[in-house]
Formats: sequence, structure tokens, C-alpha cells
Amino acid sequence: MRIAILALLLTTACTPLVLQPGPDTSAPPSIDSATGLALPDEDARTVEEFDTTTAEQREEAAVTNTGGNALGTTVASLGDAGQPGFWLETPLVSQPTTGRIRNPETGRTVQVDLRPIEGGSSRISLAALRLLEAPLTELVTLEVFLNG
Repeated sequence: MRIAILALLLTTACTPLVLQPGPDTSAPPSIDSATGLALPDEDARTVEEFDTTTAEQREEAAVTNTGGNALGTTVASLGDAGQPGFWLETPLVSQPTTGRIRNPETGRTVQVDLRPIEGGSSRISLAALRLLEAPLTELVTLEVFLNG
């Protein structure tokens, strides 16, 4: 009996293990109801994983427009990286509107949604900060303009 059990164990141990692919459990990306843009995955860890904008969206946001009404200059830090899109939360506006921001150090300009906040410094989206070619971990001085 012991020999039979030992033989069975040895045979089982030597049999190659074949893994079968399981069902596809990946869910489609979640969409931000306010903007209609894809939200980053819950397990996002890198800049590329948090920035869910498409190449087409980045191309549309990277403008060379020099018009509009200057609102002033603000100092901005990286805002909530989990909020998709191109936006700037700033005390320079009192209601949501669209505009553009310019990084005077790089000369890059980005079309953004301007969102009002009370006092303090501004916060900028990850996608906009990347298009401005600004450091993600530093405060950035920005020129802010209303579309018009």
C-alpha cells in the first residue's frame, strides 16, 4: 500500500502543470460623469497610467492661440491626478469657463477648463502640466487667459 501511494505521489509530482487562461476580468475604463473622460485605473501608479488623455485630446489642447483676455498670473501645483482632462482650478475666475494657460519658462500653451476656487494658489491637472512641459513636483508660474 505504501508503495502504491508513493508511486501515485511521484507520478503526480512529475506531471507538467498546464495553466489555462481564465475569463477576461478586465473592466472597461470608468468614465468621469462630469467630463466624459476616462478615469485612471484604481491600481494606477505611474504618470502614464494616471494621464488617460489620448493623443488626439493632447493635440487639441496644445494650442498656439495667442488671443483672449489676460486674467493674470498664478502659481500652480499638481492637482488631483485622478481627475482626467485639461483643467486649472484657480481663484482668477468666479465661474467655470474655458481659457488657456501659458508656461512662460517653456512658452507652451494649453487649452483648459478654468474652475473657480476660493483663495490660495491654483491647482493644475496632470495632463495640462505635462503638455506645458513643467516639472510635476514643483510650483509653476502660469499666465492665465480667458477664451474670447
